[in-house]
Amino acid sequence: MLTLDTVYQASFVLRQVARLTDLIRAPKMFPDNEVYLKTENLQITGSFKVRGAYYKISKLSPEQKAKGVIACSAGNHAQGVALAASRQGIDSLICLPEGAPISKVEATRGYGARIELVKGVYDDAYNRAMEIMEESGRTMIHPFDDEDVIAGQGSIGLEILQQLPDVDNIVVPIGGGGLIAGVAFTAKMLKPSVKVFGVQASGAASMFNSYEHHHIEELQSVSTIADGIAVKCPGAITFPLVEKYVDDVITVTDDEIAVAILDLMEKQKLVSEGAGAVAVAAALSGKLDISKGKTVLLVSGGNIDVTVLSRVINRALIREGRLADITVELLDKPGQLVEVSSIIASLGANVIGVFHDKNGNEKTLNNCTLRVTMETRDHAHVSEIKKALSARGFQFVGEPR
Repeated sequence: MLTLDTVYQASFVLRQVARLTDLIRAPKMFPDNEVYLKTENLQITGSFKVRGAYYKISKLSPEQKAKGVIACSAGNHAQGVALAASRQGIDSLICLPEGAPISKVEATRGYGARIELVKGVYDDAYNRAMEIMEESGRTMIHPFDDEDVIAGQGSIGLEILQQLPDVDNIVVPIGGGGLIAGVAFTAKMLKPSVKVFGVQASGAASMFNSYEHHHIEELQSVSTIADGIAVKCPGAITFPLVEKYVDDVITVTDDEIAVAILDLMEKQKLVSEGAGAVAVAAALSGKLDISKGKTVLLVSGGNIDVTVLSRVINRALIREGRLADITVELLDKPGQLVEVSSIIASLGANVIGVFHDKNGNEKTLNNCTLRVTMETRDHAHVSEIKKALSARGFQFVGEPR
């Protein structure tokens, strides 16, 4: 059974490999509240996952170590297992869903593991890993549904209470539930008054649904930019712990996650992946009340694929009204483009792209359209620009006349 002694033992073992990550105040993001970030995105391998993986592998018998280990993961757990195994001279084979970010796949190889890519999502990779385990006798290092793994993740709860003894709220990302199970159990055992909240992506809300309905529910599919928590079904071990020790579970959208990633970069100079930013997204979106007491938001990982990062940033900019497209109808005569650009520039926006279509339309062949992409301050700024263009007689394509 999971006990505090096990968590303390895990914390001691992890001194060999895991960093004591900083707990930093976030006044730029939350100027009116006392909010702190637990920066597991700065952990070795870039994620908290190394904690549970390393502690689990440290407890294997010599016979188990000789046969090697197998794991399945969307990426972060894979890196933790690969590092833990290589540090102890153990062969590791990792099954990853074929859609896992290339950066995570290559990082896992870099830590010394062998890789097998599996069609589908995490659960499909898990089924393949189980087949290999039965065939080879390797030990499965489960990413979340294992008491030793949960104890390793629980070491984060110890650190938070050591770093901020008077913490009131701890907000934790949820995929399969290993992280929040460990943190919530540890925090509640040491300080029963602390509130622990879990956050899932709305496109992969398996724990949210299960928590709401008081029994484990499996999703048919998952879809979210938070690939690290895209899990179809909670764990049989983690779910009862979440139900017992977690005060509430909420969900956030991909747009809200994207905004959180952008805010972490701009205001805290921290890079977070989608899964790592969901706790921050819950606080920024107002879905979580952070007005009472001291709140810790756990930033669980920073291994975002750089090719995805640019798309996430653009999505966040659009949501915040800082990147906008407008399309106006023009008379096809000299000076029209200059006039539109001058109005936009006079209001302080920055034009970063234009597309001038001279094909006209069926009704007015002497007209053309102009699509302008602008950098703006916010949605109110966009409205101001559109109002000024309308006042000069420009009509917007696709909007009521």
